[in-house]
Amino acid sequence: MNIGIIGSGGMGSCLASKFVKLGHIVSIANSRGPASLKKLSEDIGAVATTVEEATKNKKVVIVTIPQKNVKDLPKNLFEHLHEDVVVIDTGNYYPSLRDGVIPALDQSGIDSLWVQQQLGIPVVKVFNSILAESIKDMGRPKGEKNRIALAVSGDDTKSKEVVFKLVEELGFDPFDLGNIAQSWKQQPGSSIYCRDINLEELKKRLDAMGTAWSEMRDLIIAQRKADEELMKVDYPAYLKGLPH
Repeated sequence: MNIGIIGSGGMGSCLASKFVKLGHIVSIANSRGPASLKKLSEDIGAVATTVEEATKNKKVVIVTIPQKNVKDLPKNLFEHLHEDVVVIDTGNYYPSLRDGVIPALDQSGIDSLWVQQQLGIPVVKVFNSILAESIKDMGRPKGEKNRIALAVSGDDTKSKEVVFKLVEELGFDPFDLGNIAQSWKQQPGSSIYCRDINLEELKKRLDAMGTAWSEMRDLIIAQRKADEELMKVDYPAYLKGLPH
């Protein structure tokens, strides 16, 4: 499968490396241009390219950049895509820690719903609620009791089916959380965010959240803000303190 990845940070680099090892053809791009990716591309076997080229003739395009940079992507970047192309969003909104306040996103409160509106194309949200280190080291064969489960949300059923297969290939159990409007359940501040939990526990925590964003919004945003403050002071302590 031809996969384009926009973003070469921890998650983008990790996914590129893993997908190359699984036999996919991977192109990776960032805002600094292909020359800045020469060593990375040589190390992992991905093709360094421009952001525009990363979207051409691909089956899957993964957008894995800070939320604040989404609006800086080239205008009409996704206009040429065939309707069968799957666009994945791995992003999270951290206004205090990294992104600054984005008023329109603050208003809706649902990260990937805002991203979908910015890109002008349906997206599937996945890989946002797991650390790159966990993707790198904690994939397990299907059927293992403690295999980590990943939430997947999006409006297009066929696109999600493609994503489910990729998640399975990486060694994780995909779970269909629902449409993109339900993706708040996997955002920072939720009880499944960056928890390495199995499918049974994932379902239990999702059920506990219910379906109404209006009822959970204040609680999840408050927890995200608290997490941001801790990450500013001591990121390793934040990770260590996550209740799994």
